[in-house]
Amino acid sequence: MAMHVPKAPGFAQMLKDGAKHYSGLEEAVFRNIQACKELAQTTRTAYGPNGMNKMVINHLEKLFVTNDAATILRELEVQHPAAKMVVMASHMQEQEVGDGTNFVLVFAGALLELAEELLRMGLSVSEVIEGYELAMKKSLELLPECVCASAKNLHDVEEATAMIRPAIMSKQYGNEDFLANLIAQACVSIFPESGNFSVDNVRVCKILGCGLTSSSVLHGMVFKKETEGDVTSIKDARIAVFSCPFDCMVTETKGTVLINNAEELLNFSKGEEDMMEAQVKSIAEAGANVVVTGGKVADMALHYANKYKLMVVRLNSKWDLRRLCKTVGAVALPRLTPPTPEEMGHCDSVYLDEVGDTQVVVFKHEKEDGAISTLVIRGSTDNRMDDIERAIDDGVNTFKVLVRDKRLVPGAGATEIELARQITSYGESCPGLGAVSY
Repeated sequence: MAMHVPKAPGFAQMLKDGAKHYSGLEEAVFRNIQACKELAQTTRTAYGPNGMNKMVINHLEKLFVTNDAATILRELEVQHPAAKMVVMASHMQEQEVGDGTNFVLVFAGALLELAEELLRMGLSVSEVIEGYELAMKKSLELLPECVCASAKNLHDVEEATAMIRPAIMSKQYGNEDFLANLIAQACVSIFPESGNFSVDNVRVCKILGCGLTSSSVLHGMVFKKETEGDVTSIKDARIAVFSCPFDCMVTETKGTVLINNAEELLNFSKGEEDMMEAQVKSIAEAGANVVVTGGKVADMALHYANKYKLMVVRLNSKWDLRRLCKTVGAVALPRLTPPTPEEMGHCDSVYLDEVGDTQVVVFKHEKEDGAISTLVIRGSTDNRMDDIERAIDDGVNTFKVLVRDKRLVPGAGATEIELARQITSYGESCPGLGAVSY
């Protein structure tokens, strides 16, 4: 008979079998620091323009080849609670600024590594925290003195290109000039005079084939779709957008029809056809020449759309439908009713095009004052294009940050070195044990 050894009374007795409880400086704090250091070590070699790519395979067996820390951390399954806090800080940096996620991770790891030395010297945790907080306040005071340049006119493509270029270099070294110019064109074309800039207004469409240098900017939206009917090109498009299927409205209840003679059988579906034709005709008479639907397209509706020279485009994604409404200024209608002039969208041209061997539908604005711009990215592999898209995200977010604050500081670690030098000299003049943290 196996002997049963009871757990010691107290907190440990409340935990599940196999759970471990650590307490005190040696067990808890140093273990947490070690976990954060190991996490920082994982992405440290991916930092900067000479950073190496990482191969990450997530739980769905999807492969990522990237040096973007935000993507690496998003796909890693971090279990340690202390390391999770550093990951959360990195995610917050991604949401607020859009770049610098690896810096947050590496910097946090370096601070914790130095904090470990101070704790082993005999300082308490609160004294180390106090020193770090004082150093942070001093850094914010010193940063305005490190400003080396300022953006004067963000509506100028050349100036915007020069500002975006350093952010692209850390992700796509060697392609920074070409990509920065593309991103600057896309951002400047949708940057209003009011100064309100949204990163969601710059879209990316990835089309396999050719090389990066074949990429281009288009003022409008591009969808990897085909048109449903025979009409494939419309100039001066007036667009009706429906979130419902392009089909007859049917009731949910079932009905039974009694047919007494051959004539009734012949006329059985004629009423439905007449109703469908009347609906399509009323949409055409309202002035619309392009119909965009978020549901299925019935064969009968498509037949009458071809008859009345309506171009039909089907978008399965409600997000694409919403963005298209924003691009063309349309209102998505929930039912198949004729749109009013205020509910219709407008754009210079809608046409079916072939890029490589991919069919795309283009909603194009001729003037550079549209609500949305699209970067059409070409590449030899999907992984390559995904990595380019992440670099574009960083460039667009850099433009967003410049809209908020036009000041620039020297890069390549120069600002950090100067801050470290000044904070160290300031720390030597401060009294108390907390100053040792400097």
